[in-house]
Amino acid sequence: MAERHAVVAGAGIGGLAAALALHRRGWRVTVCERAPEPPVTGAGIGLAPNALRALEAIGVDAAHAAGGAVPGAMGVRRPDGRWLTRAATADMAARYGIPPIAVPRPVLTAALAAGLPPEALRYGTAVTGVDGTGSRATVRTADGADLTADLVVAADGIHSPLRRAHFPAHPGLRYLGETAWRTIVDAPDLRIPAMSETWGRGERFGITPLADGRYYLYATARVPAGTRSPDPRAELRRRFGAWHDPVPALLERVARLAPADVLQNDLYDLAAPLPRLHHGRTAWLGDAAHAMAPNLGQGGCQAIEDAVVLAHLLPAGNAGYGEGGRDPVPAALAAYTAARRARTDAVRVRARRVGRLGALRNPLAAAARDLAVRAVPDRLALRGMDDLFNGFRLPR
Repeated sequence: MAERHAVVAGAGIGGLAAALALHRRGWRVTVCERAPEPPVTGAGIGLAPNALRALEAIGVDAAHAAGGAVPGAMGVRRPDGRWLTRAATADMAARYGIPPIAVPRPVLTAALAAGLPPEALRYGTAVTGVDGTGSRATVRTADGADLTADLVVAADGIHSPLRRAHFPAHPGLRYLGETAWRTIVDAPDLRIPAMSETWGRGERFGITPLADGRYYLYATARVPAGTRSPDPRAELRRRFGAWHDPVPALLERVARLAPADVLQNDLYDLAAPLPRLHHGRTAWLGDAAHAMAPNLGQGGCQAIEDAVVLAHLLPAGNAGYGEGGRDPVPAALAAYTAARRARTDAVRVRARRVGRLGALRNPLAAAARDLAVRAVPDRLALRGMDDLFNGFRLPR
């Protein structure tokens, strides 16, 4: 039969991973991205063992593409610098078979895009609608050039227009009560060996060494939605400048950046799970399917898992129809929902709960939280990540 065609709406990490996985299954893919060009700047992303194994399943060596360096340890601290919990990366590698890494997002998206034919990528092309209930899907784009496809992958982000169009009764997003700042700095002289997140009272500060030698920094604060300061660099110094080393030194580097290099986004997650992750010939993945708080570092990781599982369940690009001339794509999408909906929603709920814990403002509640976290032995805390880091499986 003719080569099957998939249209992917969105060229983020999940969309590109899906496109690459389908391409390697023999599908012809077209990736439509509303941005005019690939990103050259941006924040970092942590790749936990589950995401790294999923990438390996489609032939992507993320560690090699990004440089391969890993932090020596990771854990949670107090603003005075005391560790509440800490795990050595070597222990994580021994337990999970592969250590986590963190990479700049543009590096990862470039590595995924490099595996696709150049003609597969259409930047400056926004998907405005999909009719996917027939034997073929019709994809409408802002430039008026409609596409037909056997499959549509909705990877159009947290505010997914395709999700809103196809699930109009869903409650949508819920504000989590926090805003987040993110940036990347060069600070080779600081030689920070550990990935850490520091919990204050209603504020957090994260430091992640990247595989290319830079540092991905993020911070959160409980504020009303839409709160903005004239200069995010000054706001970070005001809130976190007296915290433990090396936070002040890193904020000095932040002060040298242009204000536009410090990203700020209010944090939202999906208020409830979608009733299913597919509709007709459309499958949702990543933030479009199960937007979650960033507290477990699993948003991008789950998007990668989605992409790899979806491609694995679909027929090969040149496969014929089944018994009685039945197209196997609809059944594969139902299997995708069955394989992914419960896992991703469990991660979404867990991320929300961890965020509430880290964002406590009441002094007594925050002190009790710190005591409780310190009381858990590090080995038990690490074991608590087993369901996340060992949870990736390709369905049979």
